[in-house]
Amino acid sequence: MPDIALFTPHSVRSVTFRNRIWVAPMCQYSVDREDGVPTDWHLVHLGSYARGGAGLVMTEATGVSAVGRISAEDTGIYTDEQRDAWARIVGFLHEQGTVAGIQLAHAGRKASVFREWGPEKGTRPIGQGGWQSVAPSAIAFDGYDAPAELTTAEVVDVVTQFRDAARRSIDAGFDVLEIHAAHGYLLHQFLSPLSNSREDQYGGSLENRARLLLEIVASIRAEVGDDVPVFVRFSATDYADDGWDVEQTATVAAWARDAGADLFDVSSGGLVGGVTIPLGPGYQVPFAEHVKQQAGVEVNAVGLITEAEQANEIVASGAADAVMMGREIMRDPHFPLRAAHQLGVTLDYWPRQYHRAQWRS
Repeated sequence: MPDIALFTPHSVRSVTFRNRIWVAPMCQYSVDREDGVPTDWHLVHLGSYARGGAGLVMTEATGVSAVGRISAEDTGIYTDEQRDAWARIVGFLHEQGTVAGIQLAHAGRKASVFREWGPEKGTRPIGQGGWQSVAPSAIAFDGYDAPAELTTAEVVDVVTQFRDAARRSIDAGFDVLEIHAAHGYLLHQFLSPLSNSREDQYGGSLENRARLLLEIVASIRAEVGDDVPVFVRFSATDYADDGWDVEQTATVAAWARDAGADLFDVSSGGLVGGVTIPLGPGYQVPFAEHVKQQAGVEVNAVGLITEAEQANEIVASGAADAVMMGREIMRDPHFPLRAAHQLGVTLDYWPRQYHRAQWRS
């Protein structure tokens, strides 16, 4: 039978992914000591996807600094203790044959909040273990406390924080680095005119609003060399008038490619509340396809991709080079193995302990 696109290997720089089913970054809010150090939960959570056959397993949004965490229970990669804890997890992912990726993130004005499932919601006061959030401009996210506007020198420091996080990530053994510039977090805040009213070289024109991201891409590429794939996650649109949109996304993706990025993880939304998002199966795939075609770059698609045939069609059609899965793969960490079974694909990386399930109904 012909090759199934979803299960054809794919290479980016020196890294080869065994298939095109990749695990999206998913916040867990599960650090025990509020020190950013990943725990056994993260080992089992991420390890289950590696055991389940994913081609790439990406960590949650991982703070490049303490103030860049979304919540006090988020992971970080700004200390050596965090690096060493991640190394243990990466080792298990590699033992299962998957590629290990880390999403490097700074939450900006969406930082210092209570974790998702706690009794309290919204901004976490400084007196209750919170901290002063920062942003390109002192414009608050809906319902949150106002952030402090970063000085120009502090913006430059953010570049250094991302570069240092990239070095620790490589030292921990990660194969792929993803820069988080989506979902209303700091780099998205710089990109969108709705959250960036600066008057220095980091605000105003599209070139200026993209400057921080491009400096981070170039700095990380210089730090990690030519072999390491560097991804960027974008929100393709703010779903709001006069905001960030898919055309700006495609333009900046091309600039980021020239600065050293390799592949673009295309999502949407998160910058402002009160917008209408047209949810439906694969609703973000057209954004990914547009960026791919207009910028001439590699992309993955994410968002309500839940079926093997659906995922395969996205890749086979050329709309995206891979798919990222979140909720569906949480429901079934063995989705790649199940998809192979459904599509009639024989894999050589079924865990030996699970071989009896490969072909028996």
